[in-house]
Amino acid sequence: MRIQVDLSAKLQDYVTASSLREPQILAELREYTSTLPLHLLQISPEQGQFLRVLVSALRVRKAVEVGVFTGYSLLCTALALPPTGTVVACEISEEWAAIAIDHCKRAGVADRVDVRVGDARVTLDALLAEPGARGSFDFVFIDADKENYEAYYEAGLELLRPGGLVLVDNVLWKGAVIDEEAQDDETRAVRAFNAKVRDDDRVDLSMLPFADGLTFALKR
Repeated sequence: MRIQVDLSAKLQDYVTASSLREPQILAELREYTSTLPLHLLQISPEQGQFLRVLVSALRVRKAVEVGVFTGYSLLCTALALPPTGTVVACEISEEWAAIAIDHCKRAGVADRVDVRVGDARVTLDALLAEPGARGSFDFVFIDADKENYEAYYEAGLELLRPGGLVLVDNVLWKGAVIDEEAQDDETRAVRAFNAKVRDDDRVDLSMLPFADGLTFALKR
């Protein structure tokens, strides 16, 4: 039997009131980001909390994040890492990277964060070339430009150890993936990415209809 709860705004408010535990520094970053023109790029506090729990539960020590924006998800990951943990973060905007680094410093976790500014494809290639990097990471979170999802995913798999997890955001793309009239480059890229991962026997797969859709790909 298939059961699906339709999350009305009132029910979503109940979920938030019943479960959200948002540290003050994350609330401050979220509120600041809400004043920016591109504030909708930020993940929700509920998704951020999910990310913190996931990173902690998996006992992640080495992580990669592709697409930082102002740093909400990055800070969530850093807060969940052990004191000796590290997250390498790829961000193309110096302005956004600076905001993220500032809040990580304020949270006392800047020593766990390695923010690299530039084209993430170049950053990931350079990371793969570093001695000992390939196959050494526990977790990869992808939330960046959709046209390059496949490239980020392939690099992420190479960086992960067996049993490591790739988590990919926006795989439902606000429902556009099932809208035949939606033929823009981003939507087409998300569709192609979803089809690729569906058929990828290198991973165990689950797609969760949470937030804007999350794909879990566990490297075999």
